[in-house]
Amino acid sequence: MGLLVFVTVLWAFSFSLIGEFLAGQVDSDFAVLTRVLLAALVFLPFTRWRDVATGQKLGILVTGMLQFGITYLCLYRSFSYLTVPEVLLFTIFTPLYVTLIDDALYRRFSPMALVAAAVATVGAGIIRYDGLSQDFITGFLLLQVANFTFAAGQVGYKHVMRHYPSEIPAFRTFGYFFFGALIIALPSFLIFGDADRLPSTGLQWGILGWLGLAASGIGLFLWNRGACRVDAGTLAIMNNALVPAGLLVNLLIWNRDADLLRLAVGGAVIAASLWLNTRFHPRAHLAAT
Repeated sequence: MGLLVFVTVLWAFSFSLIGEFLAGQVDSDFAVLTRVLLAALVFLPFTRWRDVATGQKLGILVTGMLQFGITYLCLYRSFSYLTVPEVLLFTIFTPLYVTLIDDALYRRFSPMALVAAAVATVGAGIIRYDGLSQDFITGFLLLQVANFTFAAGQVGYKHVMRHYPSEIPAFRTFGYFFFGALIIALPSFLIFGDADRLPSTGLQWGILGWLGLAASGIGLFLWNRGACRVDAGTLAIMNNALVPAGLLVNLLIWNRDADLLRLAVGGAVIAASLWLNTRFHPRAHLAAT
């Protein structure tokens, strides 16, 4: 749990940095590729190439494709359509996906997660009740893909490491995670990237460096290690701790003129969806207890 709390604080600033200094200014595919490369370089010297089960290598590779590659490509694009507070609030769906995916892997099902998702959708509508533009819908859908793949990556890594117990330290195999992300990020930049929108200031390069080395490299490793030490219900709940932390940073520092009442009402309804899931979903309730 301590690892998850630490990374939550670390990531709280990332959303605002992306939204304020990179979104709409730096090509999103290049930003993701840079983060992947820097994070991969952190773990490359420690990567164990031999005596690692092939299934474990492929499993970690796939979780990296999902949790970093696809997630961050969709996340960065969503900033072009949504404000930072909206992006943060709409990540509240991630815990629902965590519980659904974990149930699916264990061949269980709880309809309460779907009910909670419907309530959360109502909360999202309240935040933008004055007009659901095409841009908003596009951003919202992009973010839901990001939420789903981020959840799938977390649950997937947890199950891979449980299925392949090994005495090899986890940091010696986590490099495969970023190699998997690179499989997604590199072709995406080559196909969709805009070379005319590369970072143009030292600040932008510095932010990318921080996001790649700290938020991505260290942050994702510690988050996934923490995920392996808690049950799926607790992991689902901790995914939402980022919402209040990130909102606090963004609203106090950069977005003081936001419609706080609407955000509060919509956020409260969305938070109620998490309460429903935690209270009535059997696995989440067990974790909370």
